[in-house]
Amino acid sequence: MGDWLSYTPSDFLLFSTRTYYRMFELYHRAIWPAQILALLLGLVILWRLHRGGPRQGSVVTMILAAAWLWTAWAYLLEQYDTINWAARYFAISFVIEALLLIWTGVVRNRLSFQPYRDWTSQTGMGLVLFALVVQPLIGPLVGREWKQAEIFGVTPDPTVLATLGILLTVDKRPPWGLMIIPLIWCALSGATLWTMGSPDAWVMPVAALGALGLAIHRVSSARGQDQGT
Repeated sequence: MGDWLSYTPSDFLLFSTRTYYRMFELYHRAIWPAQILALLLGLVILWRLHRGGPRQGSVVTMILAAAWLWTAWAYLLEQYDTINWAARYFAISFVIEALLLIWTGVVRNRLSFQPYRDWTSQTGMGLVLFALVVQPLIGPLVGREWKQAEIFGVTPDPTVLATLGILLTVDKRPPWGLMIIPLIWCALSGATLWTMGSPDAWVMPVAALGALGLAIHRVSSARGQDQGT
């Protein structure tokens, strides 16, 4: 029993910090110039959220689903799986999220976004902008190389945060079924980075808690309005 107590979380990590971030560098080199297309699709999402229209929901969710599918295959299976056996199971969850997005937002056309409806939606838009613009800068700001930056559409963390932000702008109640996998990933990512001692380990868990709190607040507000009427 005493031997087990002597272990720290880093003793169970399957890879070193250097190996983990080197993987990002090799990954970006392998998929270039897919990063440019991913960023352009991020801009399309912002444009469709701002413009609205009858096809807004399907366009946005199709782009998100494509980002989740790409990340599942190109990053989790082709790269992360080489250093972490659990990556294949992460990939399955990303595929499930993509299918849920397609089913809800495209097949059933149940998602409509109003990013300027209230302060909850506006905060969601802020999270989307954070994922698209700020998150790629975090790595270099804390001392990592630009070639190791995390970018929406091709790496998990910005893709997950952008998805959470977009789901907060849904014009009705929060789509809880679509938020479960992103929230779980935020916890897993934060735990991994914390174990490695990364200074940005707090970003994903804090963003997830904020998104969860905002979603709960919207539900509570909606219930209060229903009772008031």
